[in-house]
Amino acid sequence: MDTVNHPPHYNANPSGVEAITVIEWLSFNVGTAMKYLWRAGHKGDHIEDLEKSRWYIDREIGRLRELKEMLRDELS
Repeated sequence: MDTVNHPPHYNANPSGVEAITVIEWLSFNVGTAMKYLWRAGHKGDHIEDLEKSRWYIDREIGRLRELKEMLRDELS
């Protein structure tokens, strides 16, 4: 078993697919949130994983709001 590149919790999702296969196509915050959702409860505390995911989602929402505001200001 390769515990550096493929620890057991990487493939613990019932689909058998590693999170990176899906998340590498997403923005950092969304991808990281997906990673925590994908592996929730397979490595540690399920609720903590969901809270971590929410933290990255909130961060992405803030980033997009700032971007939207900057674009609106530039077009004004």
